[in-house]
Amino acid sequence: MDLSGQIKQFTWAEGSQSWFLFWSQPRTQCEVYAFCGPFGVCSQGGLPFCTCMEGFEPRSPKDWNMLDFSGGCVRKTLLECGDKDVFSMMSNVKLPDNEKPLQSAASADECKLACTRNCSCNAYAYTSGCSIWDGDMLNLQQHTDNDGDGSDLYLRIAASDVRKSPGGKSKGSNSTGIIVGAAVGILALCLFLFVFWRWRKRQSVGTSKTVVEGSLVAFTYRDLQSATKNFSEKLGGGGFGSVFKGILPDSTAIAVKKLEGLGQGEKQFRSEVSTIGTIQHVNLVRLRGFCSEGDKRLLVYDYMPNGSLDSHMFCQQDAKMLNWKTRYQIALGTARGLTYLHEKCRDCIIHCDIKPENILLDADFCPKVADFGLAKLIGRDFSRVLTTMRGTRGYLAPEWISGVAITAKADVYSYGMMLLEIISGRRNSEHSEDGKIMFFPTWAARKIAEEEDALALLDSKLEGDVNEEELTRASRVACWCIQDDESHRPSMGQVVQILEGILEVNSPPIPRTLQVLGENEENIHFFSDTTSNRSSQVQSTSSASSQTKSSISSTSSKSQKD
Repeated sequence: MDLSGQIKQFTWAEGSQSWFLFWSQPRTQCEVYAFCGPFGVCSQGGLPFCTCMEGFEPRSPKDWNMLDFSGGCVRKTLLECGDKDVFSMMSNVKLPDNEKPLQSAASADECKLACTRNCSCNAYAYTSGCSIWDGDMLNLQQHTDNDGDGSDLYLRIAASDVRKSPGGKSKGSNSTGIIVGAAVGILALCLFLFVFWRWRKRQSVGTSKTVVEGSLVAFTYRDLQSATKNFSEKLGGGGFGSVFKGILPDSTAIAVKKLEGLGQGEKQFRSEVSTIGTIQHVNLVRLRGFCSEGDKRLLVYDYMPNGSLDSHMFCQQDAKMLNWKTRYQIALGTARGLTYLHEKCRDCIIHCDIKPENILLDADFCPKVADFGLAKLIGRDFSRVLTTMRGTRGYLAPEWISGVAITAKADVYSYGMMLLEIISGRRNSEHSEDGKIMFFPTWAARKIAEEEDALALLDSKLEGDVNEEELTRASRVACWCIQDDESHRPSMGQVVQILEGILEVNSPPIPRTLQVLGENEENIHFFSDTTSNRSSQVQSTSSASSQTKSSISSTSSKSQKD
C-alpha cells in the first residue's frame, strides 16, 4: 500500500527493466475513501487528481504541493447565513457521502429554500428527492464530459467568492492555477516514483524478485541458507519436512519449512503456494514466500515467537502455563480461523490435520492456524471424496475410516478433540500406570452428558480459576463436535457463535463410538493402535447416533435469526 491509499501489485518487465503496475485496489484513485479530504473534488481525468470546491482553498498548501490531499480544503470566506450567500452549480458530479434526505421538500425550489434557512447547510441536490449536506463533504467526484451519469450539486458559498468569467458566468477554477498545479503535481509524481523505485531496489537486495504468485516473494535457496545460517536452528518437524528459524536482511524473523521428498512434497508445495498465498486472516499464519530450485522446495512463513500450542499444554518445563482466559481466546481464535477457511474463502478449504501442534502462538498468544500441508480445496457442494487417509490418529473423524465423503465437518471433529485437550491440559490418549491406554474423550463425554460436570474436565493446574459459564459452553460444544454423525456436529461458524455466547448449546449425548470404546477395553487399545477393520465398527454404530438430531439450540436473546 503506497501513499495513494491503494494496494498495488507490480511485476518486473525484464525487457524494459522496469516495474509494471498490473493490479490495484481500489481500481481508480478517486475511489479511495476521502482521498481529497473534506471539500475536495477528485477528478480521475486530470492531474493533480484533487482540487478544491469553488470558494474553498487547501487547508495546507504545503501538503497539497507534496500531493498529500488528506487535509482537504477550508472556506476562503465564512458564510453570513441568509440571502447574502449564493449557490454555485457543479454539474455532472458523483454526489458526496453522508447526505441527509429531506422528505418535506417536494421540489428543487423547496430544497434550496430549506438549505438557505439552515445556516449549517453547505450544499443541496435534488434528484429523486431533496438531499442536503451540513458537515464535511467527502468523496465528491467530478465526472468527465463523456460520462453522463453524474448529478447537479448546488454548493453554498459567500457572494464575494463567486468567480466570474468575462461573459459574466461563474467559473469553478482558475486556468492558471490548474496549469501550475498540474506542473507541480507531475513533478511531485515523478519524484515519488523515483523514491519508490529506489525503495523497491533496496528491498530486493538479498532476495529474488517478486513473482506472479499473489503477493508472495520468490526466495533463492542461497537466500534462505543465509537467513537460517545453513538451517542450523530447528524449530520442529512433521511428515512433510522440518521447520527452521531464520532472519531476513531487514531483521524480520521467519520460519522456513523445508519440504522433504520431491513427489508428494512437491504436490503439496504447489497446493500451498497457489491457495494460501492469497489468504489473509488474523488467525491464520501468513505465508510470506517460497523457494523452488531444482528438487528444493521451501516455504517461508511469519515466525511465531511463542511456538505451538502443544508446547504450552503438554511440555511445561520451559513453557508458560496458560490461564483459562488465554486458553479460551486460543479456542475462539482457532475457531474463527477455521470458519474463514470453511465459509469465507472463495472455495472451501479443509485443513485435515487440526491438532495443538498446528496451532501457533504469536507474541500476544494470538492463535494462528498453521501447516496447510494437508489442506485440500474442494467445491462448496462437498461432492468430492478424498480417498487418501490424512491427518493424525486421535483427531481423525470416523468418516475417514468408513469411506464416506469428507467435508469440512472432519475439521470440526478434530477441533472438538483438540478443545478437550485445551480444557483438560492432557492428551486425548494416555498410558496408565499398568500400561493400558486411557482414552480421555470417552470419560469426558460421560461427565458432560450424564453428570453435566464440566469442572471435572478442567486442568488441575488451573486450581479452579475459571469462568464456569465459558467452561460449560466449551465442554458442551467440544462434545457436540465429536459426534459420530457429521450432520449432528455444528459448523465452525456455529462453534464461534456458541463460544461468543450468541448461540445457546444443549447438553450433548455420548457419541456411540465412544460408548463402544468405554464398554470394551480391547476397543480402547484397538482405537489407539490400529485402524484396520474400523470401517465396519463405525458403520454398525452410526445408526445409533440418529437419536441426537436436535444438536444445537438456536434460541438466543442475542441473535434470534441464528
